[in-house]
Amino acid sequence: MEPGFWLQRWEEGRIGFHRGEVMPLLQRHWAALGVPSQGRVFVPLAGKTLDMHWLAAQGHRVLGCELSPLAVDAFFAEAGLEPEVARDGDGVHHRAGPIDLVRGDVFALSAATLASMDAVYDRAALIALPTGLRRRYASEVYGRLPAGCRGLLITLEYPQAEMDGPPFPVPEDEVRALFAPAWEIALLERRDILAQEPRFQADGVTALSTAVYRLTRL
Repeated sequence: MEPGFWLQRWEEGRIGFHRGEVMPLLQRHWAALGVPSQGRVFVPLAGKTLDMHWLAAQGHRVLGCELSPLAVDAFFAEAGLEPEVARDGDGVHHRAGPIDLVRGDVFALSAATLASMDAVYDRAALIALPTGLRRRYASEVYGRLPAGCRGLLITLEYPQAEMDGPPFPVPEDEVRALFAPAWEIALLERRDILAQEPRFQADGVTALSTAVYRLTRL
């Protein structure tokens, strides 16, 4: 996906990927990672997700990265927050309390920035990217995260031929191919969600599951 694709989606308000509530799978499985209460958590392609507020409420320091200025501005405005703004090599930082949301390209985040992360929460980043970019993302972005970093990765699984993404299906064998052997991978949950997703049904999708993985950087 070219950056312009996502910028246009935000400008046109076509943000069906945004949830108006905290992701239940995050709440259910986060504790399984054992992230220290003051640990730094990276949220790539963050949009204006409420999940960042939830992570901050657990005591974590949150670093989000988002391309769209509309999404960044909305995240803080909808929470009644006025962030401090500063620019560096990573992009334009918007900081309020324990949350630092960088407006910029996730591939441009420095090795030093990502090396300071204790955890990564990926609900809508990997599945937003087509095949070639998924490989680059796993290699370049996840590749800069340090040994011992823990991750919670949430994917979708559906027959690729039945719908053009995003979101794209990422089956378990691809997850393992993308992240092994650098990461230890454990499937925590797989659930059939087709009945709860009328948009996918309307597009002709006949099977849809969500999968949740715990990742540990070796």
